[in-house]
Amino acid sequence: MPSTPLTLTRTWRLAVLTGLAALVTAACGGGPDGAGGQEPAAPGAPAAIPDTTALIESVQKDAAVAGTLPAKYAQAGMLHLASNLQSAPNNFYAADGKTPIGYEVDLAKAIGKKLGVTVHHQDMAFGSLITSLQSGRVDLTMAAMNDTKTRQAQIDFVDYFSSGITIMVRKGNPDQISGPDTLCGKNVAVVQGTSHQKFAEEQNGKCTQAGKPALTVTATDSDTQNQNQLRTGRVAAILNDLPSAVYISRTAGEGKFFEVVPGEPINGGPYGIGVNKENKPLAESIQKALQSLIADGGYGKILQAWGVEQGAVKEAKLNGGS
Repeated sequence: MPSTPLTLTRTWRLAVLTGLAALVTAACGGGPDGAGGQEPAAPGAPAAIPDTTALIESVQKDAAVAGTLPAKYAQAGMLHLASNLQSAPNNFYAADGKTPIGYEVDLAKAIGKKLGVTVHHQDMAFGSLITSLQSGRVDLTMAAMNDTKTRQAQIDFVDYFSSGITIMVRKGNPDQISGPDTLCGKNVAVVQGTSHQKFAEEQNGKCTQAGKPALTVTATDSDTQNQNQLRTGRVAAILNDLPSAVYISRTAGEGKFFEVVPGEPINGGPYGIGVNKENKPLAESIQKALQSLIADGGYGKILQAWGVEQGAVKEAKLNGGS
């Protein structure tokens, strides 16, 4: 895992719509009582949203790979993909509040083009993704979900990105958090059901075993809620994945609200596209399509456009997490 922050690409287009700015600033303390909502964006404030339209349109169908797609999906011409559209730059909503965007969204579109089908996004709570996949409600999941041995017992994964847990704090780091050990005795926010929550609980045990104060872990349903709490001082830190933490720290309040604690990402490992374990042929088709995208350079161009190229993988592995 890289130890240096991700470098945001320079070729951004400006967006001044309040709705979009509110999304990327992700809850700045809100109303007079500081109990939620969002402050209006500064007029003319830039947002780090690349225009990848031409890039996605340039992706060509790979006939050999498309031929491996199970017939029912090829005939339908569509794959249904569930995500938790809350986490820039992975996946979130555009200014219109209904169009999914992000590097994961672009990768999904590109994989679909390799296979000759459209990918339809469905937004749902992170904790519902695996069960929705198992029940057949959706065909795929893609939501910055870590591929782990525990989750592999439930679903299969096609690995598409490498990340790790990062600590995000208020600008200036008033609580002087320098790493996991300094979280002891602090209030920490995580998203429910994530690897961040598991790590926070493990770190809590380490703190108490060392005779240090316990963590107070607050689990919510979204990054936005967590950022509200950090911005208003209700928590001292947020545990988040590297791409999201770097993106948020560089865009929220024009970079004046948050910062990422330096250091190696914690528990680094791959993100995986989830597939029902009873649908191995689909998993293998997705794996081949992603590998084709990696081989022709389209994969790297998408990550570079979003400034997250340091998380690129060289091979689309099936269940490569540990």
